[in-house]
Amino acid sequence: MERVLIASPVNQHPAILKEFAASLLNLELKGVCASFLFIEDNYQEESREILSRLAGQLGGEILMVQSKPDDYRKELGHAWTPARITKVTEFRNRILDHAREKDYDSLFMVDSDLMLHPKTLIHLMTQKKDIVSEIYWTSWTPGSRPFPQVWQCDNYTQCLPGQQDQPYLSRTYQGLKDFHESLKKPGIYKVGGLGGCTLMSRAVLKSPVSYSKIPNLSFLGEDRHFCVRAAVLGFELYVDTCYPAFHLYRLADLPRWESVKKGWEYGVSLAN
Repeated sequence: MERVLIASPVNQHPAILKEFAASLLNLELKGVCASFLFIEDNYQEESREILSRLAGQLGGEILMVQSKPDDYRKELGHAWTPARITKVTEFRNRILDHAREKDYDSLFMVDSDLMLHPKTLIHLMTQKKDIVSEIYWTSWTPGSRPFPQVWQCDNYTQCLPGQQDQPYLSRTYQGLKDFHESLKKPGIYKVGGLGGCTLMSRAVLKSPVSYSKIPNLSFLGEDRHFCVRAAVLGFELYVDTCYPAFHLYRLADLPRWESVKKGWEYGVSLAN
């Protein structure tokens, strides 16, 4: 039976964290020997209590960190700061180290604002890819067009260069449109970058891949540097689109999530 570590750094609003807890509690794990690991970085006492209850119910482990929790808010957009990126990079590397030290067969790294379809993990494991993410879509600012968390090249470039005889803006728009339309069809697709909801194999864990910043790249975000390192080591990156996760990115998304959740038929809830 494959041993998989399901892990998350957690700095989350209580209302969103409760939903994330339900998501993990309803994840199908038949035929899998799953363990859970959380890195505690919450700034609200209620969130700390929720995470403690979740870990207890799952039989998971909480790693406490000696860092100053920050009030990370994203109602109007992605509020990344250099200090926050450095902190998350350290957390993700710590999770990688834990998975390696405990000799897990695979690691499923999932962000604490992602709501997973119950079939997500088992489905990803059947794809037999070294690195694969389940897709999710996000309106990075309220009311804006949703974008996927995967990209084709560079920092977050969603389209590859087209025919050079086409006007630049025309081929860029068409490439973006084609990329997004393809990701709306159930399947698995090779991409240049990914993150947020990623399953990695034993081969990846045995490699020197990490989330650490590459000194001569200015890309913002630890996932970018992870993907570059993985590609250089010869790993291909894939996104699966059969069971899209729901990104509960801001509190204003809760009503829409409630509608989606009904179709997923969560049967287990967080114990009091």
